[in-house]
Amino acid sequence: SEEEEDYDSIMANDTRDNDSIEDCKLVLVVRTDLGMTKGKIAAQCSHATLACYKYLRVKEIKFPSPNSVLKTWSASGQAKIAVQAKSEDELLLLQAQAMSLGLTAQIIHDAGRTQIAAGSATVLGVGPGPKSLVDQVTGRQKLL
Repeated sequence: SEEEEDYDSIMANDTRDNDSIEDCKLVLVVRTDLGMTKGKIAAQCSHATLACYKYLRVKEIKFPSPNSVLKTWSASGQAKIAVQAKSEDELLLLQAQAMSLGLTAQIIHDAGRTQIAAGSATVLGVGPGPKSLVDQVTGRQKLL
């Protein structure tokens, strides 16, 4: 789309120095108590990735910084890690921790068209953000 092309142009021509930002990553915290299929998990993680990206993109446009997390994340391979959560309460706790550190933290709520009740919180995306900050929130979660 035109919007994506504009963003790609901005990012390609951005000459700001990002050397001071450590590598960034996005962690996808998936509820395991809902019994989602692999396909459902993949779709929900995709929604969370896009929600986090869009949120951070708007934030960086509104509040420019000499160090772009999105640029750093994009340049370093867009790392994404999937981990487990056992309940909605655990997602909410992790979201609050992430937000207290200034990280992007987006919870995806299912539309309820297939396997899960409408409105169910399925996945929390944390980041993209500096690895050391993201790890403070999600570093103790088991890999999915």
